[in-house]
Amino acid sequence: MSTPKGTVVVTGAASGIGRATALRLARNGHRVLAGVRRESDGSELASAAPAGTLEAVLLDVTDAAHLAALGERLAGLPLTGLVNNAGIAVTGPLEAVDLDELRRQFEVNLVGQVAVTQAALPALRAGVGRIVNVGSIGGRVGPPFLGPYASSKGALRTLTAALRRELAPWGLHVALIEPGAIDTEIWRKGLDGADEQLAALPERARELYGPQMQALREATVKIADGAIPAERVARDIEHALTAARPRTLYTVGTEARVQGALQALLPARVLDRVIARAMGL
Repeated sequence: MSTPKGTVVVTGAASGIGRATALRLARNGHRVLAGVRRESDGSELASAAPAGTLEAVLLDVTDAAHLAALGERLAGLPLTGLVNNAGIAVTGPLEAVDLDELRRQFEVNLVGQVAVTQAALPALRAGVGRIVNVGSIGGRVGPPFLGPYASSKGALRTLTAALRRELAPWGLHVALIEPGAIDTEIWRKGLDGADEQLAALPERARELYGPQMQALREATVKIADGAIPAERVARDIEHALTAARPRTLYTVGTEARVQGALQALLPARVLDRVIARAMGL
């Protein structure tokens, strides 16, 4: 037996996993409030959903005015689900990462998730709803040159566990989704911007890390070719929101499950060599 269908908020719904999730839920009878950063994205998304099932709301998870508006929109509403999906990826060698970009990485991928959750919790309590946080298998593995992104997802992993334990007394279930390589815009942006990113590094950093980053780019192309569709992740998100016995952790895709198993089983130094070989370093 599944939980009754109701209203679900999905952040980062303009593309990728967020878009796939918003449309899947809308097509399966849920009322979706889809967070987007541009009105044009919201109009396009609403037109792709069945009539009357999806409402786009302007939501930059770092914008205090947007967060306040979300809280007002949800006031008095019983909310059955929140999908914290919005995120960005800052990459590059940690020795040379721009610290403002590092702060922005955590502001979006971690602080923003807490801010949206705080705004939604009164409505979630009213609807005895569920929360699904979208992480990444990289948050467990810590791939080189993905340190800012992976560490933000690692922090989200522990935050999700803490939140699940804090909200358990009210019957509010919290789950974490950890996909591997997904065919989404975040991968394409990463590949398209790789050369620009390398060129933007200080000269000394280019000398030190240029060959490794080029090797990583080539490995990423191969990984992206085998990426699974975002709809596969959306299916697990819907399960976490509706199943009678939802899991606390969903590791999505064969690649992610293999990485998770290696992380658990191999000594750290052996795993370091495996990762270096897989990434062409």
